[in-house]
Order: sequence, then structure tokens, then C-alpha cells
Amino acid sequence: MTTRRQFLQTGLAGGLLLNIAGCTRPSANGRRGTVIAAIAPVMLAGALGQEEREAAIARTVAGVETAIAGLALPVQEEIGELFDLLAFTPTRALAAGLWTDWAQATPGEIRAFLENWRHSRFDLLKSGYAALHDLIFGAWYAIPENWPGIGYPGPPEVK
Repeated sequence: MTTRRQFLQTGLAGGLLLNIAGCTRPSANGRRGTVIAAIAPVMLAGALGQEEREAAIARTVAGVETAIAGLALPVQEEIGELFDLLAFTPTRALAAGLWTDWAQATPGEIRAFLENWRHSRFDLLKSGYAALHDLIFGAWYAIPENWPGIGYPGPPEVK
């Protein structure tokens, strides 16, 4: 169980990290796609075939961008803060334990980051993992080119 002191410390640390990242707005500079392109292959490891891997990742990145654009503005801002945190090197290193840029990170490093956030004792990090998971998997499953690989024939035809 989280104590009051842990809750306050987590809130203060999270607020500080988000403010530092928010000052630079790296996600506004198109770095969000870089983060998604690095994380998606690790999350979708069992679903991606080798033959069209790059095309599938590019479609997934575009799908995540489309999904974010369809969210309410306050939610878009929260998602932007998450990607700001992950794109800015000092906050990424502190929050995710990843000092290298996303493009140079190994799948093992990314997998470790995702598992740490997924099983964190802090709900804020668990929520960040859930947002990344839902955005990436939602975008991937929404792409018709991916349906044959999972045996989904597509939505029923309405007559």
C-alpha cells in the first residue's frame, strides 16, 4: 500500500519531470513518431511478420497519430505530456531508465522499460504503459492490412 509520503513524493517528482519535458515540447517537433516506431515492434513482436515489418510499423505510427487526433483535447494534452516525458533525454533517463535515443535503443532495453512501467508500484507509470499499449495495439488492429494475419475477415457487410 502506498503511504502518504510516497504519494506526495511521486506526485512532486512526476510534476517536476512533466514540467521539465513540457518546457521543451519535443512531441510537438515530430518526435512522437520516433518513440512509437521504437516501442511498437517490441510490443507487437509476435504479430509482425518479417517481410513487411517496416511498412507495418509505419502504418501503426500513422494509426496512433490518427487515434490521438480523434481524442478529446484534454486527453490529447495528457498523451502529449507522456510523449514529452519519453522524448526528452533527461526525463526519459529518469522515468524510463533509457539514456540512448529511441532509434538506438535495443529491443531488450525497450522491453525492460515497458515491463518496469507495466509492473511499477506507481499508478502513474502503469497508466503510461496502459496508454502506450492501448494506442499501439488499437492502431495495429484497426489497420485492414493486418487482419489476414490474425484471421479476421473484416467487419460484416451491411446490406
